[in-house]
Amino acid sequence: MAADTILQTEGLTKDFRGFRAVDDIALTIQRGTVHALIGPNGAGKTTCFNLLTSFLSPSSGRITYKGLDITGMKPAAVARLGLVRSFQISAVFGQMSVQDNIRIALQRRRGHSYDFWRSQRTLDSLNEEAAALADSVGLSDFLATPASALSYGRKRALELATTLALDPEMLLLDEPMAGMGHEDVERTTELIRRIARSRTILMVEHNLSVVATLSNTITVLARGKVLAEGDYNTVSSDPRVVEAYIGSGHA
Repeated sequence: MAADTILQTEGLTKDFRGFRAVDDIALTIQRGTVHALIGPNGAGKTTCFNLLTSFLSPSSGRITYKGLDITGMKPAAVARLGLVRSFQISAVFGQMSVQDNIRIALQRRRGHSYDFWRSQRTLDSLNEEAAALADSVGLSDFLATPASALSYGRKRALELATTLALDPEMLLLDEPMAGMGHEDVERTTELIRRIARSRTILMVEHNLSVVATLSNTITVLARGKVLAEGDYNTVSSDPRVVEAYIGSGHA
């Protein structure tokens, strides 16, 4: 595994009762880059994410992160190593404030998962770090706001803040722009760009203009296999990629 490689898969395969969702995938993610997984619906993108973060176990193949074989490791153990994912559906505590959502995530990183009974002094010790994380995702003015009162785009920003609270070295983003309007897409694109300055990012995203704007490398999946890989100009001009998208009803 090369020194500049942070994550690598070899022969990654997942079968579901005779259906092969992921078929012999070899991925190499370079440290400090934004790498996108794209492809038509059913291409195997989310299954691949679930395999990389151990929410699913592969039928065969190997996953290596920072030189360590993490194949079959428990999801929490993978997260503790610095490989953390966000989900397509926003997952925040709606009745709690932005600050409290972030403080809970900070407690998790320190090994005190969901300790609501901890003293106010202990919780207050996390305020400065929580405020800094809120500022990093553009939520400084919303610290006291219940998460349920945030716009959809700002809820996704809060989810990113709680993910960043775990201090991941590599971040996996599952459709971060899903359901967003134009203004929220622009705000979140800029947020991801800032985050990427100090972390490696692997993302699944259907918005191809976002993929073109953010990604250093793009891997195109179709029917569970790698169809093409390269920068945006390379993959967008590949006839196989054009056929895969047109054939699936995508632009």
